[in-house]
Amino acid sequence: MNQFALCGKRPKEKYHSYKGDVGKVADNIINRDFSTEKPLQKWTTDVSQFNLPWGKCYISPILDMNTNEIISYNLSTSPNMEQIKDMLNKAFERFPSVQGLIMHSDQGWQYQHAFYRSELQKHGIIQSMSRKATAMTTALWRLSLAG
Repeated sequence: MNQFALCGKRPKEKYHSYKGDVGKVADNIINRDFSTEKPLQKWTTDVSQFNLPWGKCYISPILDMNTNEIISYNLSTSPNMEQIKDMLNKAFERFPSVQGLIMHSDQGWQYQHAFYRSELQKHGIIQSMSRKATAMTTALWRLSLAG
């Protein structure tokens, strides 16, 4: 490669929301137990980046682990707290009473943020976190195996 001045192609960087401990990290209550008896028991969320011809797009969905339904989502050109606020507001408008539900995520900065934690607490939601960058990926992997 040096002789012909060839360079390898570097893979595009993926989005990683983990920035270390920027708030509180919750216990891993789900601990890979994705089973549920009915809807509105366990939700999971994550932020994913898509590279499009015009630039980057970030999607932040909430998935019900029982029905595999997307409860709410937000598309944004930047991953920020406004995106998370909008996603949560849409979910709570649709389901105002979710007392006792478990919300699972990775340890991304959004999910350690005081606003996110207080919104979950205000609605009686129990927060669960897996290790960094694994929550939705693991849940989606489980769904792909199921069918």
